Amino acid sequence: MVAYLKIAIASDHGGFALKESLKKHFGASVFTDFGTQSLDSVDYPDFAREVATRVASGTFARGILICGTGIGISIAANKIKGIRAALCHDVFTAEMARKHNDANILALGGRVLDEKTAIEITDVFLHTDFEGGRHQRRLDKISALET
Repeated sequence: MVAYLKIAIASDHGGFALKESLKKHFGASVFTDFGTQSLDSVDYPDFAREVATRVASGTFARGILICGTGIGISIAANKIKGIRAALCHDVFTAEMARKHNDANILALGGRVLDEKTAIEITDVFLHTDFEGGRHQRRLDKISALET
């Protein structure tokens, strides 16, 4: 595990089971869990804000957000300045999100991914470094779009 990274995690009810599976697999101490804590219906933008603001401030190096599809929670997280949330459905997109886009939040779909695939994606996301170089120029252009 990437012991030096502080990782924030949260989900809505649609991602709760997968969030708990990730915590069990990687060890609950790897993550700081910002909710939800049950299958009761909640609103994903609230949890996206909790994690994204903490990652954007530098309190956490990376975040993981999970809702039913991963779509809504990634859209919400990307509204926070400095966040590059990537919705990943396979190991390759997780690797490229880190290498080329320096994604700082991984978004997953709890109703889309099986547990094994989600674990593999998360592992790659947490262990892959940003390549920099020509990719930094592109990130700078993305940052310039933020208002």
